[in-house]
Amino acid sequence: MRHVYWIGGGSGAGKSTIARRLAERQGWRVYSTDDVMGDHARRATRDQAPLLHEFMAMDMDERWVKRSPETMLETFHWFRGEGFGLIVEDLLRMSRERCVVVEGFRLLPHLVQPLLTEPGHAVWLLPTPEFRQAAFTSRATQGGSFTGRTSDPERADRNIAARDHMFTERLREETARLRLPTVTVDLTLSEDELVERVSRVFRL
Repeated sequence: MRHVYWIGGGSGAGKSTIARRLAERQGWRVYSTDDVMGDHARRATRDQAPLLHEFMAMDMDERWVKRSPETMLETFHWFRGEGFGLIVEDLLRMSRERCVVVEGFRLLPHLVQPLLTEPGHAVWLLPTPEFRQAAFTSRATQGGSFTGRTSDPERADRNIAARDHMFTERLREETARLRLPTVTVDLTLSEDELVERVSRVFRL
């Protein structure tokens, strides 16, 4: 895994954008864990991913409206590490001739740490609530939000925002405990500045 760089973090922190820009600059390959979620859901058995299969059986209101943010956090399959082994399987099948930058919220610190054979190969981006809200408002304006398919989109949005804030705080605590590098992403930080901060962590 010496050829692998990892960018984890909370939703809406800019992980995909930073990974893409670094890949373009360095000639790396990008592996987006979001892009393979559907494939991984099909590959994971019920025994391997019980929370995932429970989630898939729910309707939209059961997923996003009827449950508390705390329950959503504790039972969301990707937040519990289900399917992480499939990420590793995919990476091991790739050529090692070119570096790959892996990005996504599924990169939980305690799962990535044992794979770090080189210093400076992983970072977690931790968005402030204000930054995340601005990012997701922009996305919803451009393409609509999936919460529009629930019976109460406003409540669903509030639940998801609360859940994701708690997830980001969990990442902050876990990276601090494991002494892994982070970058706090707020509204004062430009995209170029964020690229440079991640580059410094990666020693590029």
